[in-house]
Amino acid sequence: MTTRPRPGTAEWDAYLAEGNAKQARKRVSADVLLRDAAGRLLVVKPTYKEAWDLPGGMAEANESPEDAARRELREELGLAVDLRGLLCVDWVAPHGPWDDQLAFVFDGGTLSPGQISGVYPRDHELSACEFLPSGDALTMLPPRTRRRAAQALRALAEQRPAYLENGERSVP
Repeated sequence: MTTRPRPGTAEWDAYLAEGNAKQARKRVSADVLLRDAAGRLLVVKPTYKEAWDLPGGMAEANESPEDAARRELREELGLAVDLRGLLCVDWVAPHGPWDDQLAFVFDGGTLSPGQISGVYPRDHELSACEFLPSGDALTMLPPRTRRRAAQALRALAEQRPAYLENGERSVP
């Protein structure tokens, strides 16, 4: 029988590191719902995908979802916004070459005319961005993202965050 090392020792740290290495690693994305005064949604056209998307992107190693959302908005659109809270988190099952993922959607609020006038693609990852009525914006998104965005809009209206699995609520 192997004895467990004593806490506070180098052996204890190695023991914990071994256990940590066996735990799940989730891919994390962080998107943001941004609106104009008319309630239209901001959607973006990535250069590396066929369909349009919500502003945001993938978190880097050990980066919080909120920090990832802020960084992506700053890098891709030159936007600095105060996030107003979580709208939904969606567990996305493994698909294609991808492992499972936790997809967060935050409320970025309503942008001022001054903020909107400065919104344009700032790097090579985006070719366009546009404010569209929510129904039109949703039709521009791929099915998985469309379901998540629709649930985020519902959470915004209900003022209650939602937990999703593959874009669907497990609790009504």
